[in-house]
Amino acid sequence: MSDLNVKERHRMQLPINEAACLPPDQVLEHLGSSPAGLTNKEAAERLAELGPNAVRTHRANGWAVLGRQFASPILILLIITAGLSLFLGDATNSIVIGVILLVSVGLGFTNEFRAERASEALHSRVTHRAVVLRDGTTQEVDVTALVPGDVVHLSLGAIIPADIRLLSTKNLLCDESILTGESLPAGKDHAPVAPGSSLGDLASCVFMGTVIQSGGCTGVVVATGGRAEFGRIALGLGERQPQTEFQLGLKRFSFLLLQVAIGLTTLIFIANLLLQRPLIESLLFSLAIAVGITPQLLPAVVSTSLATGTRQLARRKVLVKRLVCIEDLGDMDILVTDKTGTLTEGRISFIGALPASPDVSDAELLTLGLLATETDYSEAKQSTAGQNPLDAALWESSGAAPFDPTRFERLDLIDFDHQRRRT
Repeated sequence: MSDLNVKERHRMQLPINEAACLPPDQVLEHLGSSPAGLTNKEAAERLAELGPNAVRTHRANGWAVLGRQFASPILILLIITAGLSLFLGDATNSIVIGVILLVSVGLGFTNEFRAERASEALHSRVTHRAVVLRDGTTQEVDVTALVPGDVVHLSLGAIIPADIRLLSTKNLLCDESILTGESLPAGKDHAPVAPGSSLGDLASCVFMGTVIQSGGCTGVVVATGGRAEFGRIALGLGERQPQTEFQLGLKRFSFLLLQVAIGLTTLIFIANLLLQRPLIESLLFSLAIAVGITPQLLPAVVSTSLATGTRQLARRKVLVKRLVCIEDLGDMDILVTDKTGTLTEGRISFIGALPASPDVSDAELLTLGLLATETDYSEAKQSTAGQNPLDAALWESSGAAPFDPTRFERLDLIDFDHQRRRT
C-alpha cells in the first residue's frame, strides 16, 4: 500500500481553477512533480492512493440485474396476487403464479446478466493510450493509469485524458464545446490567467473530454477521474437509465389492470353487502375476482418473447444488454453508429504512395511525407509514441525502414490546422 503522508496527499489535490492562476513551476512543485515527470514508483503509489483515471468502472453486477427484473409493475401486481391467493386458501393458484414469476424473472436475469458479462469483456478490450514522461523517458500508458503530477504530451486530434495545466504550447486550439457549449475552438497558452476566471476563460488549462483541434502541448495532470470537471458532470448525471416506451406501455397497462381490479372488487363487495351477504364471504369473493382478472401468464409471455429476440440477434452478432430494449430496437427505421474503434480496429495503415507527377517516384514521395511528419529528427530510432495516426502509419510502413532522418535538420514546423489542411 502507499506510504504517502498527509502532506503529500494534500499536494495532489490542487483545484484546476487555482492551478490555472499559478506559474507552471509552482504547479509542478505543488503536485510534487518536475518537468521530467514522475518516477514509475511514484506514479504507482499515487494510482493506488487515488484510484484509476476513470469516471466509472464497468462491472457486471448480478444483484443489480436481479433487482431490475422486479421493477416491472406487472410482476409487482402478480406478487400481490399470489399473496392474496395464498390468503384466500387457494394454494394451487398461488404456486402456479409463483412458478410463472420464477420463470419470468429467471429468463430476464439469465439473458441480461449474460449480456452484462459480454459487455464487460468488450469494455475491457477498448483502451486509450497517452504519452507521459516517467523516469525522464517518454512512455505510452493507458489513460486509466494517469495520476496527478504526470507530465503528458498531446498532439492534434488527441482527446484530453484528464484536467491538465499547460506547461508549453504551440498554436494550440481546443474544441471545448462538450463543456462550454462554444462551437468555436478556444485558444490556449501556458501563461497564468487572472484569479477568479470562469471555466471557459481558463486558457492555461485543458479539460478531460475536450479535443485538440490544432497544434500541440505539454502539460501536467492536475485532476483525474471523478475529480475532473467532466468527471463531476458525468457522476452528477447518475446511473439511472430512462425507461423505454415498451416499459412505459407495460406500466400504463399494469395501472389500468390495477384500477379495473380495484373498481370491480369494490363494486362487487358493495353489491354483496347491499344483498346482506356475510362480510368475510363478500370480501373473499371480491378478492377472488381480482385474482381471476390478473393476467398471470403475461410476464412469462413477455420475457419469453424478448429472450427469443435476444437469441436471434446474438446469432447476428448483436449484443442486447437489457431485454426491454428489444421493442424499441425493432421500432427503429434508421440506426447511425460510429464505426471507428467499434466496428474496426481504429488504426490507420499505409498501403502505398500515389505520385501526382511522373517526375516523382513512390520512394521520393514517401520521403517527402516522412519529412512532413511531426517527428523529432534528432533521434536515429523513431518512436511512433504520441504521433498522430497518419504520421505513425508512415513511420510503421516497410518503406520507412531505409530512411535515415538524421541526414536532415528541421528548421521549424508549422502545425496542421483545419484551415490550411497541411503541416
